[in-house]
This record gives sequence, C-alpha cells and structure tokens, in this order.
Amino acid sequence: MKILMLSDVYFPRVNGVSTSIRTFCRELVAAGHEVAIVAPDYGGSAGTDEFEVVRLPSRRIAFDPEDRLIKAGALRAVLPRLAARHWDVIHIHTPFRAHQLGVRLARLSGRPTLESYHTYFEQYVANYLPWVPNRIGRYAVRGFSRRLCGQVNHLLVPSQQMAEVLDGYGIKTPSTVLPTGIRLEEFEGGDGARFRREHGIGDDVPVLLTVGRLAIEKNVAFLLEVLTRLVPEFPRLQFVIAGEGPDAGRLADLVAARGLSANVRFVGNLDRRAGLLDCYRAADLFVFASSTETQGLVLIEAMALGLPIVSTAVMGSATVLAEARCARISAEDVDAFAGHVGTLLRNADERRALAAAGPADARAWSAPALMQKAEALYRRLADQAGGAAETDLAGPGPRAAELRRDSR
Repeated sequence: MKILMLSDVYFPRVNGVSTSIRTFCRELVAAGHEVAIVAPDYGGSAGTDEFEVVRLPSRRIAFDPEDRLIKAGALRAVLPRLAARHWDVIHIHTPFRAHQLGVRLARLSGRPTLESYHTYFEQYVANYLPWVPNRIGRYAVRGFSRRLCGQVNHLLVPSQQMAEVLDGYGIKTPSTVLPTGIRLEEFEGGDGARFRREHGIGDDVPVLLTVGRLAIEKNVAFLLEVLTRLVPEFPRLQFVIAGEGPDAGRLADLVAARGLSANVRFVGNLDRRAGLLDCYRAADLFVFASSTETQGLVLIEAMALGLPIVSTAVMGSATVLAEARCARISAEDVDAFAGHVGTLLRNADERRALAAAGPADARAWSAPALMQKAEALYRRLADQAGGAAETDLAGPGPRAAELRRDSR
C-alpha cells in the first residue's frame, strides 16, 4: 500500500505525537509499504528517516515557540503535487493545517481519510486558557472536535478512555481503539552507571525519573510537591527530569522556591538511542502524573527497561497500567503518591520484583503486533474506496453526497 501521513508536528519537535508517527511509519515500511509524511519545516537539520518526509514552509507561533504553523500558501502549492500521486489511504495526525490539507486532498482524489485523535484538547484549554470560563471552553472544544471528526471517514483513538470522551461529545464517525506501542528492540541496553558518573550521582544515591515534555498538563509541579515530602527522609534523593518545553522556567522557579535545587536535575531532551536509555537505567523509580495522556508511551518505555513505576492512572495511563504488574497506581494526592514512592525506596526487594515484571508487561504494547491491526484497517478502507462504496466510507447524508461529488 501507499500511505500518506499528514501532521502539524514531527521531529525535530520532540513529543509523543512525533514518536507515535515515526513508530507508525517505521513499522509500515518494515512491513513492505510505501510511506510519506508531510510535516512542517523547522529549519536546520531534522535528521534522517527510512521513509519520505516532505517539509513545508512554516512560521513560528507567538504563544508556542516550539511548534510551527504550516503556511497557507504552502498548502496550496503542495496540494496538486500530492493529488497527482496515488495514495491508498490518507492518515491525518493533527487537526490544524494538516487536517485542512488531508480533507482537500481526499476531495480531489476520492481516497479515504483516517485521523488519529492524539490530544485531549478539553484539558489543554483548561490549562492554557484559564481565563476562559470552563463551560465555554468545553463547549468550543466539543464543537471543534465534532466538526473535524465529521470530515473524515474513520478515527484512530489511542485508548478506550479517549473513545468514551469522543462518544460523550456526540461524535458518530466510526472509530477504532488502537495505541501505537513501542519498538521493544529500541529499548534494550543502556548503562545506568555511565549516566550516574556523567552527572555526578553516586551509586548509592536514590534516583527518581520522569520523562516527557515540560508542559503544564504533564503535572511535573505535582511531582515536585511529592519530592518535598520525601526529602526529609531521603535527603540525598535525586529527581531527574528529562525533557524540554514551555513550562521549564516555571518549574525551575518552583525548584528554587522550595529549596530543592540540590535534589533536582533538568537534563533536557536525550538521544533516544543512547542517553535516554542510560537515564532510564540509572533510576530506581519512574514517576508520572500527567493529566492528559492519551497513550502513556513513556510508561511503556520504563516497563521495557525494567524500571518500577509509581503513577496516576488517567486516560491513556489508565489503559497502559490496567494490568501492569510493574507499577503502583496512586491517586493524584501528594501524600498518597509520596507514600507509594517512600515504601518502594525503603524496600529494594519490592523494587526488584516490580522491575522483573516490567519487560513482560511491555510486550503487550509491542508496536509490530499493534500495527498489524492498523494495516488491516488501512486495507479495509482502501478496498471500500476502490469499489462503489462511497456511502460505506462516509455514511449516509450530506457527507456521502459530497464525497461522491468530489471524487468525480
């Protein structure tokens, strides 16, 4: 099959969506499919991939300097070139310019569109637009989601919890629950002793780790509050925070204000094939408290590397941890969370038991196995579009008529 991926975000921008897309593409290429991804141009070197990456001119976003907005003119320029190529399926990953391009391309080509609903936007509005009344923000996000989801043929949803959210929005587009998973072979090895040496952390010093984008919704500030409860009993405790993002300055200020500078290390984004593995291996516990996670990929990474986990269980995190034997699940309560962490720091045998269960837990989230389901879905959509099945793809009503008209 020939599969086109469209996204408003991709490496070198580091986040879960970029990781998910790259995993999708690599697994599909390994299975013998032809894949191309259209994404913003961030300037500078973006590394290399084993599939085609089409970079479109983009501009910075004033309130979010990490991201880029593809220029409208670039969409108009690339549309005829993409429409001239045959695609079996168009897979849209984000709801902005990439979504606009995918919908226009589908209308020109008559090819089926699949969209991943990666992000819990309702929570983002609450975090980033606190001056907007909650009722109004929720209403706007739900209307936005209904409109976008109604323009595609099928949805990929990373967790059952996210599927239930969309159902609550009144979205009727057919959907499939399918997390991305990880490539387990990429999470082998790693040298924890090397990481500790490089960062001046003694072998006998307890280390907590969290990995992810430094943004409000990742709830790292909550983990700093947990740390304040633990430091009196574990004065040498180190909390390693791996990642970058717009909340970094605020978090650094919180660390200083709470007198935690000797206990917290911000190590930035680490190379996923070397430094990040070392970092995971160096830790005694992985801690996580994101309030908007739709997949929880870093939890699976920690499992694969045999790192015991203490985490809240919300949205995608709840899915990943539902049957995990390597984790202790906590309420989002500082004292309760600190209690779980403290118990494990005191008990090396219990940590070893959790660590031993991690790799087996991670195998349930192996990307190759999960991607077989994605391939089957792609084939079904492509086969439907190949026959006289526009109404099967679009459903009854105005959208079906529109698809028939645009595919002529």
